[in-house]
Amino acid sequence: MSTDLTTCNFEAGKLILKLRVTLAADKNAIDPVVRGVMDLVKQTQCATGKEDAIEMALTEALANAVVHGAKADPTKIVECDVACDEKQQILIVVRDPGQGFDPAAIPCPVQGQNIYSEHGRGIFLINELMDEVKFLKNGTEIHMIKR
Repeated sequence: MSTDLTTCNFEAGKLILKLRVTLAADKNAIDPVVRGVMDLVKQTQCATGKEDAIEMALTEALANAVVHGAKADPTKIVECDVACDEKQQILIVVRDPGQGFDPAAIPCPVQGQNIYSEHGRGIFLINELMDEVKFLKNGTEIHMIKR
């Protein structure tokens, strides 16, 4: 599978970073992948001043894909594509092999009894940290853009 950069207003010829990473659906694989991606993002200076938001959103998206999408089954694979253009826009796509979900059905974690929940804040955080977030393929693929 590949990411269609044109639908995200990214011009493939003007990319300063294009990366594809796959990881086993193991919680222990998340941090090394995030560190590696963020090292490249910093080295290429493709998101200067936005690194903390990107790192947190990437961590949350990968954790959701591993835990919920792949059920933390290390025999399953989670994919992550990262692209950055010369305007310092970054696109991150995370795909999981799960059944998917309806993002609109996720309760808001900052209202009512949900405030006291010990989980359920990942999607909320991603939406707060990134400029554009789309769930595709029945929720098994998330596209995140930071401008």
